[in-house]
Amino acid sequence: MINHVQFPNLGIELTINRVAFSVFGFDIYWYGIIFAFTMVAGASMALYLGKKLGINDDDFLDVIIFGAIFGIIGARAYYVAFAPFEYETLWDMINLRDGGIGVYGGLIAGAISGVFLCKWKKIKFFDAADCVFTGFLFGQTFGRWANFMNQEAFGTNTTGLFGMISESTTRYLNRVAPSLAQQGITVYPDMPVHPTFLYESVWCLIGFIILFTYFRKRKFSGEILCMSAAWYGFGRFFIEGLRTDSLATNGGLRTSQLVAVVTVVAALAFIVYNYIKINKKQEAGENGQ
Repeated sequence: MINHVQFPNLGIELTINRVAFSVFGFDIYWYGIIFAFTMVAGASMALYLGKKLGINDDDFLDVIIFGAIFGIIGARAYYVAFAPFEYETLWDMINLRDGGIGVYGGLIAGAISGVFLCKWKKIKFFDAADCVFTGFLFGQTFGRWANFMNQEAFGTNTTGLFGMISESTTRYLNRVAPSLAQQGITVYPDMPVHPTFLYESVWCLIGFIILFTYFRKRKFSGEILCMSAAWYGFGRFFIEGLRTDSLATNGGLRTSQLVAVVTVVAALAFIVYNYIKINKKQEAGENGQ
C-alpha cells in the first residue's frame, strides 16, 4: 500500500499510501477520493458554463448525474473488455478500488446516454456537450493524480527531467518485461519511467484554459465539444504510445490510440463542415443585401 516515489532528476522523494483512511476496518483509497472530486469538479464547471447558455440548473444537473453513472459503467466495461488479462470473478470486474477504467469508454457511454437524457429534459444536446466536455478537461486535470496515488498509468523508461521510480513501477516492469520484449519494447525495472499521468494532467489543464477562454466566442453549438475531443485525442495518442500498461492493441496501435485517431478526425471534420456552412450563410446574406 505504501510507495516511496522518487523523481531523481528533480531531487524529489515522496512517501505515499494508497489508503487515505479506514472506516470500521474498510479501507478508503485515495483513488476513490480523487475520482469523486474529479466528478464534482467537472460537473461544477459544466453547470457554471451551462448558466452562461441559459440552461436550467436542475434539469442539467439531472442530465449530468445520470450521464456520469452511465459513463462510469461504460468506462469500467471498456477497461474490462480490452484488459490484457482475464478477471476471475464478477466482483473483480466491478471493483474500482484498485483502479482500472477506460476514459474513452466513459466518454462514449456518457455521450450516447446524454443524447437521450437531453431529449428527456428538453436541453439542446450540443450546448450541453460543450459544457460537459469543457468540464471533463477540467476534471481530468485532477483525475489523473488518482493514478499517481496508485502508481499506475506510467510509461517506458526515461532519463528526462520528470522521470519517476517507485517500488510499484519496479515491481510492475519486472512482471511485464518479457511480454513487452515480445512487442519490441525493452524496459529496465530499476530505471525511472515516464509519469504519463502527469503529462495528461498538464495537457488537459492547458486545453481547459484555452477552451474556457474561447467558450463565449464559439461559432456554433457543438464547436467546443469537437475542440475538446480533438485536443484530448491528439494528446492522448502520443501519451498512450509511451505507456506500458495500454489495453489491447490493434494493427500496431493501442486501443486508445486507435480511438483517438477516429475521434480527432471526426471532430475536425465536424468543425470544418460547420465552418463551411457558416461561411456559405454569410456569403448568401451578403449577396442578398
